[in-house]
Amino acid sequence: MDPLRFAGRDPDVQRAALEDILRADAIVWRAIELARDLDLPDWMIVSGAIYNSVWNNLTGRPSGYGIKDIDLFYHDASDLSWDAEDVVIQRGAAYFAGLPLPVEIRNQARVHLWYAQRFEGSVPAFRSSAHSLAHFASETHAVGVHLGERGLTVTAPFGLDHIFALRMVPNRNHNNRITHAEKALRAKANWPEITIVD
Repeated sequence: MDPLRFAGRDPDVQRAALEDILRADAIVWRAIELARDLDLPDWMIVSGAIYNSVWNNLTGRPSGYGIKDIDLFYHDASDLSWDAEDVVIQRGAAYFAGLPLPVEIRNQARVHLWYAQRFEGSVPAFRSSAHSLAHFASETHAVGVHLGERGLTVTAPFGLDHIFALRMVPNRNHNNRITHAEKALRAKANWPEITIVD
């Protein structure tokens, strides 16, 4: 089957394909269901667990291949202390203990407090989990999903075509050359079919 069969397709077709792929992935879909039940404020599963699962499906690789962890974002500006975030992280660690991949939980309301210590540049105080996606190093990574009463909600500020085209594209809104290059090298080692845009 053509791994690029959804590239360039209508966004609604791509969203439907994404949901089908995620529902068929036992690891990631279980993480999404558990995140729903954990019910953190403004939560979403983001980035690698999403686009890597698509790449695994399109290239015939098994569930979980190349995924180092599952990123769970939430947004709670009521307490910006590390202690408050750590309480949520510890609660989540016990909650997700049965998954074969670790779940990394981060409060997006706190990111601006530590971002410059880990990455290039700085970011504003994010207004929501979705707001943070627009500041990812790669446009390809900027995707999140939330499972609620109305089903699966997909948030992708740069669309889904980069994912379905097996293409890593830098987010040129930031000086993130080093981070993009590091992530691109790791991705290319796991999925040699992808194209890297410098």
